[in-house]
Amino acid sequence: MKDPTSMGEVFLADPPARAEHVAAPARTRGWAVTGIIAAVLGLVTIVVSLGLWDPDLDYSDPTAIAGRLREAQAQLIVMHVAMVTGMIALVVFAFGLARRLNATLPVGSLLGGVAAAGIGLTAVANLLGSGLDTEFLFAADVVEKDVPETIAFYNHWIATIPWLWVGAGLTGVVLAIAALKHKAAPRWIGIVGLTLGGLTLLLGISPLQYMAGFLGPIWLLVTAIGFTFGDKAYRNAAA
Repeated sequence: MKDPTSMGEVFLADPPARAEHVAAPARTRGWAVTGIIAAVLGLVTIVVSLGLWDPDLDYSDPTAIAGRLREAQAQLIVMHVAMVTGMIALVVFAFGLARRLNATLPVGSLLGGVAAAGIGLTAVANLLGSGLDTEFLFAADVVEKDVPETIAFYNHWIATIPWLWVGAGLTGVVLAIAALKHKAAPRWIGIVGLTLGGLTLLLGISPLQYMAGFLGPIWLLVTAIGFTFGDKAYRNAAA
């Protein structure tokens, strides 16, 4: 072999061999199914939370509030399990949605990441909504040993924090932009995101932000069903 220094030649490293097969974007639907699960559990959470309201209860009486929560302990356990399980499903859906959008969006687009972040914020709200359960869920049983006012505060907590679905509204609007402007998702999913997602976002921005909980889970359910059973053009592209 010739000495490159003596011959005045410059040797460059050979370029890496080109891969014969490049992995195609995943076309699985499991992540979308988790969105359906998260939406159903979100609706369960909202329904149970609504069921805790008693129009005949004197909400100026902390002891009466604690007594009501003691009677609703089974409902609170259902609500806790729904929130935490739904939170886990939301995380999976968020990353799956980001992967799905990034596969069809222009390279470098922020929309996939922002869409995932919106769902992530909703997951955090669910986690925080269940965060005081360990402390207060069974405290109502021994209200005479605890401060009723703190249990009354817990009642406000579970009636507000789990309803904070504003992040889902953000995702819906971002999905609308991705679908209607970049054609990165079915057009009808974009329209659903613009309407239900937009209303969820506006309610979340307003002082009545907890009302986003009425529409957020419905938007997620319709969208997740769409990605699960629709979105055929995207999946057929892999064929």
